Amino acid sequence: MNSSSSPLTYFILGAFLDVGKLRYFFFLVTAILYLLILLVNTSLTVVICVNRSLHEPMYMFLCSLFVNELYGSTGLFPLLLVQILSDVHTVSAPLCFLQIFCIYTYGSIEFMNLAVMSYDRYLAICFPLRYRAQMTLTSAAVLIFLVWFYSSVKFIITLSLTVRLSFCGNVINSLYCQNYLVVKLACSDTQVNNIYGIFGIFLSTVVPLLPILFSYMRILQVCFAGSRQTRQKAIGICMPHLVSLLNFSFGSCFETLGSRFDMSNVPAVLKRFLSLYFLIIQPLLNPVLYGLQMSKIRRIYRHFFCSKIM
Repeated sequence: MNSSSSPLTYFILGAFLDVGKLRYFFFLVTAILYLLILLVNTSLTVVICVNRSLHEPMYMFLCSLFVNELYGSTGLFPLLLVQILSDVHTVSAPLCFLQIFCIYTYGSIEFMNLAVMSYDRYLAICFPLRYRAQMTLTSAAVLIFLVWFYSSVKFIITLSLTVRLSFCGNVINSLYCQNYLVVKLACSDTQVNNIYGIFGIFLSTVVPLLPILFSYMRILQVCFAGSRQTRQKAIGICMPHLVSLLNFSFGSCFETLGSRFDMSNVPAVLKRFLSLYFLIIQPLLNPVLYGLQMSKIRRIYRHFFCSKIM
């Protein structure tokens, strides 16, 4: 336990279980998952960037999504792999704050990117004749820039408020650094952190949720008013996005509940898996939803890599 009179130099991640020799099994599984995430998201990003026929707004948003999966996974997995093999689960304070920034911006960018994609689908389905004029490559690039800039600035402020605190403890009951749990260790006044934390939740959830709800309400109106063929086409276009949105919301909800409420009745292994859910499943799910479901990407992907191998 660190005293508030001296600067805190490290944190202890207290949620790791003593699994003995099983640590090597968990390390292998975690490493395979990380390599799989790197492989599929990197390859799909390369395919979209290299192939000119995919240089359209919809695929640019997908590329931003895949890059964000790589960013968020890299913020989690390398440190997690080191901690699995370690007997003393310590992490330096600067590295802990860096991980907080990476994971929290990842979550915000993911949600904001899904909001922008829902708006793109709204324009494509509700205004198909005006879509290309309104959603140009330039406007798509501006939206992507705003998504990343907005999320980064928001959590730079969050992190700057956390770094200024004095801490009376250094044990974080988690598998990775979480801002809320770090703030709970402070022995200085955290009122500003709490107020901005509530405001930050609003910025992270309500702001992207509004365009998502608006877009899909309008899309549903078009579906019900149109022909059966129109409904089927709209459902085919929107289904991957809805599945991705629901999965990410489900995972984020569990992470939030697990860090803020008493979950002592939940088995330890399940609780730890749920805390990692949105950081592991989402980066694996999105390439499957978009890379395999979209026939154009699937066809170009197969042609690109098969021709390289042969």
